[in-house]
Amino acid sequence: MLCMPKGLSFRTQADNRDPQLHSFIITREDGSRTYGFVLTFYEEVTSKQICTAMQTLYQMHNAEQYSSVCASSSCSMDSLASSIDEGDATSLAKLQRYNSYDISRDTLYVSKCICLITPLPFMQACKKFLVQLYKAVTSQQPPPLPLESYIHNILYEVPLPPPGRSLKFYGVYEPIICQRPGPNELPLSDYPLREVFELLGLENLVQVFTCVLLEMQILLYSQDYQRLMTVAEGITTLLFPFQWQHVYVPILPASLLHFLDAPVPYLMGLQSKEGTDRSKLELPQEANLCFVDIDNHFIELPEEFPQFPNKLEFIQEISEVLLQFGIPPEGNLHCSDSATKLKNLVLSDLVNDKKNGNIPGNALNMYELLKGNETIARLQALAKRTGVTMEKMTITAPLAEKEKDVKLQCEEVELRDYKLNVQLREVFANRFTQLFADYEAFVIQAAPDLESWLTNREQMQNFDKASFLSDQPEPYLPFLSHFIETQMFATFIDNKIISQWEEKDPFLRVFDSRIEKIRLYNVRAPALRTSNYQKCSTLKEAAQSIEQRLMKIDHTAIHPHLLDMKIGQGKYEQGFFPKLQSDVLATGPTNNNRWASRSATTQRRKDRLRQHSEHIGLDNDLREKYMQEARSLGKNLRQPKLSDLSPAVIAQTNSKFVEGLLKECRMKTKRMLVEKMGHEAVELGHGEANITGLEENTLIASLCDLLERIWSHGLQVKQGKSALWSHLLQYQEREEKQEHSAESPVAVGTERRKSDTGITLPTLRVSLIQDMRHVQNMSEIKTDVGRARAWIRLSLEKKLLSQHLKQLLSNQPLAKKLYKRYAFLRCEEEREQFLYHLLSLNAVDYFCFTSVFTTIVIPYRAVIIPIKKLSNAITTSNPWICVSGELGDTGVMQIPKNLLEMTFECQNLGKLTTVQIGHDNSGLLAKWLVDCVMVRNEITGHTYKFPCGRWLGKGVDDGSLERILIGELVSSTSDEELGKQCRTPPQQKSPTTARRLSITSLTGKNTKPNAGQIQEGIGEAVNNIVKHFHKPEKERGSLTILLCGENGLVAALEQVFHHGFKSARIFHKNVFIWDFIEKAVAYFETSDQIGDNEEALLLQRSSCKTFCHYVNAINTAPRNIGKDGKFQILVCLGTRDHLLPQWIPLLAECPLITRMYEENALLRDRMTVNSLIRVLQTLQDFNIVLEGSLIKGVDV
Repeated sequence: MLCMPKGLSFRTQADNRDPQLHSFIITREDGSRTYGFVLTFYEEVTSKQICTAMQTLYQMHNAEQYSSVCASSSCSMDSLASSIDEGDATSLAKLQRYNSYDISRDTLYVSKCICLITPLPFMQACKKFLVQLYKAVTSQQPPPLPLESYIHNILYEVPLPPPGRSLKFYGVYEPIICQRPGPNELPLSDYPLREVFELLGLENLVQVFTCVLLEMQILLYSQDYQRLMTVAEGITTLLFPFQWQHVYVPILPASLLHFLDAPVPYLMGLQSKEGTDRSKLELPQEANLCFVDIDNHFIELPEEFPQFPNKLEFIQEISEVLLQFGIPPEGNLHCSDSATKLKNLVLSDLVNDKKNGNIPGNALNMYELLKGNETIARLQALAKRTGVTMEKMTITAPLAEKEKDVKLQCEEVELRDYKLNVQLREVFANRFTQLFADYEAFVIQAAPDLESWLTNREQMQNFDKASFLSDQPEPYLPFLSHFIETQMFATFIDNKIISQWEEKDPFLRVFDSRIEKIRLYNVRAPALRTSNYQKCSTLKEAAQSIEQRLMKIDHTAIHPHLLDMKIGQGKYEQGFFPKLQSDVLATGPTNNNRWASRSATTQRRKDRLRQHSEHIGLDNDLREKYMQEARSLGKNLRQPKLSDLSPAVIAQTNSKFVEGLLKECRMKTKRMLVEKMGHEAVELGHGEANITGLEENTLIASLCDLLERIWSHGLQVKQGKSALWSHLLQYQEREEKQEHSAESPVAVGTERRKSDTGITLPTLRVSLIQDMRHVQNMSEIKTDVGRARAWIRLSLEKKLLSQHLKQLLSNQPLAKKLYKRYAFLRCEEEREQFLYHLLSLNAVDYFCFTSVFTTIVIPYRAVIIPIKKLSNAITTSNPWICVSGELGDTGVMQIPKNLLEMTFECQNLGKLTTVQIGHDNSGLLAKWLVDCVMVRNEITGHTYKFPCGRWLGKGVDDGSLERILIGELVSSTSDEELGKQCRTPPQQKSPTTARRLSITSLTGKNTKPNAGQIQEGIGEAVNNIVKHFHKPEKERGSLTILLCGENGLVAALEQVFHHGFKSARIFHKNVFIWDFIEKAVAYFETSDQIGDNEEALLLQRSSCKTFCHYVNAINTAPRNIGKDGKFQILVCLGTRDHLLPQWIPLLAECPLITRMYEENALLRDRMTVNSLIRVLQTLQDFNIVLEGSLIKGVDV
């Protein structure tokens, strides 16, 4: 199946019969690989029966084609079978001219192949050996020895070259050299990277390479099998020190096409049929697919994926290496001599072939051009580059002097290829050495021995991802945060941990030695933490070591020799490969099979590790289970009738896929919860639990990929690039038809409610269709994959993902129409468990929609809830409101008179932080007692409560006409409870800010905190701010809440200033802290301070001046803020400008303090004041940026 992927092929003398070389790979279940190298050539058919049968078959075929004029075949006998399948359209004239086989006139040939299987990819050596065998068969002179001698020699007497050495062994005519890298060099790779860069171009190759690193699904597509193999091996070679851990099938046989349905990462190669358009290729899933059309120099990339770090400098460095070897970085596919040389070759063949006189050249030449032999065209191109002209290339001619020159030139070209290979690989390896130079510091070695580590592997954290990422330069984070979640990185770290107890993995050993080298040169290079690009410095050494090995041969194998063969067998007949004597080749000399012994040792180590493979990697056990069939192609190859796989076998495979998807879902949801809750456990006391930023985003993106893969599994017919969105659209269509047929219900709460109907925040209806419409209205998203991801993010943020998907899947007729019986979504038990795992994500708050789609316009609804029992629920003045969030504010919006509810639209504000509310004090009822303000994002359903509990009006409370309210997210447990929570809260919760009530005329019942509690509160508030700044920037919560929230710094300082404050009402008028501050300013402005020395005096004067300036700026600001609001602004500005530690002693030493504070007050205790100053000084190092709404209009 892999030696002849198309099966037997028949040709006549009119067709191209050049020998073709291709290779393949078999990956076994344990991950070990075997390489195959195949030379396909054509032998004349001598059986009259076969020739007669072929003529009859052709006549029948032509008669059938003649009857259906529209369909036809192309001009080679090779396409006989494919034309029946595809019906390629050509004219009848061509049909009769080319698709005729006449036994009396034409010679019939059939394909035959010789294949060499090796444990390591010695491509160049195997190719030379096979070509020499073929020459021996077609040469006019018989070979010096029977072919069995050469085959026996390579099987049993040619050992593997030792690491770091070269070996010469003998083919039929010439010696062949192969070499192996040393223990500290990059592993063996014999596939020419030159071809990979010529075929793809540098930019495309780096993009595909990035997709492979991020473990996406990679599909290579080409007519030529060898191109598929070369590109696949080339790219996986560049991954060093990492290794591809998933399905790897560079040549996917036709009978295994159902593996493209596998909902797992894969790297597969698919042969394109001649003339087949990419658009006609139906692939099960494309949301996470990287499609590489090798022949057309074209790639299709997934929509969202991060770029490789320092991509531009990286490309520049590779370009320099390519240009030294004369290879254009943009690739060389269409101008790479192959096409033009091949055309010339075909033309000259036709001119010199006397049998072809009656065949018109042009159509055939074009056919040959498409069908051409890549290997020979490449040799032609190489010869041209070295200045040798070859009019006709035939392998059958005897070796002449001229050909010896060509041979030397070709060897020179081969050496250049080796050098280019190793230099390109060094550049790639150097990038990883720079990126992961410090990785060892973050490996967690938790287990005392291998046994306990393997047993607890799944529960153990083995790499400190958060610390590693926090240590990296900002530009690298998007890529690295994705990459460290991959299976290849997990396996790399596992190998590092296992190396404590076992022999180091060869890749790891080489990589670690390189890191050591960097450390020696750089002495803990400070540059490692910056994003400065460091070029590879080992290019010359690497090229020299290969050149030395090839020039100075270390070992020579035994020459081929005569074997003990039966007389009369092995008779030579030119052009025919003889039947070999199997008994001679069945056994070799004892104790000489070094390949076998090497494989056995490797196998033993692999088997030992495999006993515990279920523990290695987060989900390696699931790979083992359900990728068994895909990975062990070797086993499948030996099954005779793979092409007609029974439904039972396919069903069994798919049940493994289903099991695997479920396990992956469990792992991913568990990981998301652990990450999130881990951060919440150490959350500061600011009421919002979140880890925004990269790690969360990476996990959510991988959940989106998983859902796409689940929805792509077992599709009946593929529609669009996103299977999930396609399903949603069909569901929407059905539901909307039903809605139109029934009477469509009025949406809940679409109108503004008048205040007399009772003030509540109307319940937000839970609707899958409504959430889809929100996404469809987002003009920023252009593709189905993007819409599906936005919908997943929105549902996750609303804690409705599981509920929505359950509703979607409850439409069983639709599921049956879209999915085959074995699909994941039709396996009831697994589906229920899957929804249950997704339901667990409701335990935490995500802002994955709000924080990603920052430019969309969002409708908001605001409700102002007054305290009714004290009348004044309605004011005659003109109220206004301004809502602010992390991403911006709405500006001042007038509230319609007599309405306490309003809806408005504005660009996404992000998480809401503050609301400014006020009125213009006009009319008779100008005093307004507001309990709280509720604001809801109408798309995500997030509801924020802004407690107030204060009066707005002149001559009441602190005389404020506007207040800044700090928001807190209301947890939405269920719809009914949300409705309840939105109504006026019960009295003990209203107002929430007890600290303010203690100084208002509303109540005096609140117990005042004692001195110890107040000092503790200050410490806690400052500590929370310090912790805030020690978090990664993208994971910090709201600083506004830490300053002005319920347990914030302002509240804590208020308590300090209230302690022992003589605030008894003087002549029925409240006294506020601000009154004390204003009196202090008046005192500072009129009196001269007396200091111990001049320096202290200057410092004190400067502090007084600044303090007075700030207080006066706040008093003269064009805002109607009350006294408590002014104190809040003063504390915020003092914190921002690091002035509080200077102001506190001024106020504590001001003579007024004795009049306004009792003797036991904290501000009159020198020790307490000093300790307060020390605590506040810890904030000096931080750059505090205040939200605009807090200090609007205050000019200092």
